[in-house]
This record gives sequence, structure tokens and C-alpha cells, in this order.
Amino acid sequence: MQNFNFYNPVNVVFGKNTITPTLRKLIKPSQRILITYGGGSIFKNGVYDQVIKGLEGNGHKIYEYGGITPNPRYKHGLEAIEICRKKDVNFILSVGGGSVLDCTKFIAAAAHHRGSDPWDVFSKQHLRENRPYDPIPFGDVITLPATGSEMNKNSVMSRHSTGEKICLIHPSMFPKFSILDPETTLSLPWRQTRNGIVDTFIHTIEAYVCQDNDHPVTDRLSEGLIKNLRDVSYRLLKNPNDYGARASLFWASSLALAGLTGCGLCTQDWGVHEIGHSITAHSNTDHAQTLATVLPGYWKHQKSVKLDKLAMYAENVWGINKGSKSYKADVAIDKTVRWFEDIKMPITLSEAGVKPKDIPHIAEQTIKISKQINKCEGIGQSKTIFTKDIEDILKLCRL
Repeated sequence: MQNFNFYNPVNVVFGKNTITPTLRKLIKPSQRILITYGGGSIFKNGVYDQVIKGLEGNGHKIYEYGGITPNPRYKHGLEAIEICRKKDVNFILSVGGGSVLDCTKFIAAAAHHRGSDPWDVFSKQHLRENRPYDPIPFGDVITLPATGSEMNKNSVMSRHSTGEKICLIHPSMFPKFSILDPETTLSLPWRQTRNGIVDTFIHTIEAYVCQDNDHPVTDRLSEGLIKNLRDVSYRLLKNPNDYGARASLFWASSLALAGLTGCGLCTQDWGVHEIGHSITAHSNTDHAQTLATVLPGYWKHQKSVKLDKLAMYAENVWGINKGSKSYKADVAIDKTVRWFEDIKMPITLSEAGVKPKDIPHIAEQTIKISKQINKCEGIGQSKTIFTKDIEDILKLCRL
């Protein structure tokens, strides 16, 4: 088990009927608040009314910016930044899913950025772990369990004009608070529900299936999250209004990327995410769908170096206790694919908007971003997966 530093300052308020009273309590009076949101579901499910009720009567000036899309786009961030600057916004409240929050984090960080291009905050990593930065304070009301952005310092943004989808990680990107009311997720369509399940699973499994085995506490936490996700996925297929299953999914989603599942690991992988980001930038496919598409091929390609953990995953999650490690790994991969199919997750390249002729471009773009952001020629845990390897991985995925 390696040395580690775990820090998570987010004030999480979880449960029914928590939105209105929490906002009254946690946002100071007389703030200039920008509310950010997505396509408008918050007006249909009553969340917007709860938010406004929690803000009214405290002397706030309230501004709004809506229309933030899944795989949040740079242009939306720019438009909201202009509002922040013109209105001297001093608090941002993200209301919606993880994409809205990711975009909000970018807005908060870049509103004070005076460089030539706010994208520099991401692409040139102006925000670094060892560089102080003071963004506009922000909090969130999360209505979609998936990204885990409500409990971490991460943000992902897309710039389709250049084919980039980039992740920013900085301590200043932790929300001041996150309100999680599982009742707000009861109206989610199955596509968003299954995306949240798969996104949470791969956030957990990318750290778990590594080339490092001496961290049993972290491994047991990860396995528990994964088994919970598998169980609630079938419960929600039968009954989308199962509050207990919705609550379990919500909390699992938050914990999966809150830092706990990486404690004590030597290094983590995230190669599936890096390739998946390039596919999303290429075709604007749902993030979770790209991950589900890439994961089986990635594991097949990396089986020899991940054999011990794949076998452990087979034993402790799927109950495969007979046969060689190689056999167990193969069965675990197959069972994961079948699970994706059971919950109606598309897992072919064609469904992800990728044609065979696109594979070289996606591979090249993945390495380009890795060079730009991570200063590495390769991706994966040991940074030894290069352009040709990514092409081979994608050829192992279903067409």
C-alpha cells in the first residue's frame, strides 16, 4: 500500500426535502448568484421551484444561464462567463447533472482568467495542483447520479471546433456544498439512469483494475460499490420508482470519484476514459456509452498486465472461483459485457458513431491530448499505450 493524501472538503447534504432548507442555510445573504442548468428538466420535476424558494427573501440578485448540454461545450462556458463578468457574480449555483456542474467549474475558474483565451485554463493547465487560484465560489444541486463531480475537484469540457475533450483537476474545483435529493432522480429516463450506472462503474473499475495489488481496504470498498451498482441496476429495471435503489445509486456515484477508491494505489489507469473522451469529441456520443464500448477491448488488449486484478474482480464480484487466472479474466470480461447488454447499454463502435476509417484519427487525437495535458507520449497506467496500441484496442471492440 502506497503513501497517500486524502482530502475532501465538500459539505454533502443527502436526502429527501433537503434543497430549500439547505440553500437558505448555506448561501450567505445578498449574493449575486448565477444559476446554471441544462435542458430544462428542473422546471418539470419541481427542482427549480425548490431552488428559488430556498433563495427568495435573502436579498439575492439572481441571474440564470441555461441550455448547458451533456459533454458540456466551451461556447456555453464563454457565454456564462460574460454574465459573471458583467453582473459581478460572486456565487454560482449549479442545478442539474454532472455536465452542468463541470461547466460551472470551468465558468468559476475562467471568469477571473485574463489570458488570451479562457480555454487556456484547461488546455495549458494554468490551474495546477501547486498553483493557487481563487475561482468564484460555487455549490450545486445534483439531479443526475453519474459523474461524481459533486464530490471531487475534476471538471471535463469539450471544444468541438478543435476536437478536444479535456479534464481539469485542481483543489479549487471542490464545490462548497452539494445537495443530493434522490427524489429528484425518480423521473429520469432509462437512458440517463443506465448512463449513470455505467459511468459510476467505470470510475470505480479504472482505479481498481490496475497493476498494483497491495491495498485490500481500497479494493474491498471498490468491490462493494460495484456489486451495489449491479444490484441496483436490476432493481431499477424492474421498478424505476424504487427510492432505495435510487438513493444507493446516488451515493455510490458520489463515492466512486471522491478519491477514496484511489487511496493507496501506486498509479491509476484511466486509459478507457482517455480513449472515450476522444470518441465523444469525435461523435458527441454519451460519455458512458463510449466507456462501455471501449472497456472490453481495452481489457482484452491489456489482459496480461492486468491479469491478477481481473482475476480478483472475477472472484470477488462475479463469484468465479474455478479455473486459471486467464480463464477467470475472460469470464469476468464476458460477464461485464452481458451486464451492459442486460441494462440496454449500446456497446458497439458503430452505435458510438465510430466507423473503421475513424479509428486512426481517434487514436492520434487521444495521444495528442495526452501530450498536451499530461506531457506523455502514451496513455494508461504505465503510459506505454501508444497510437498503434489504441488502434488495436478499438479493433478489439465490437463494430
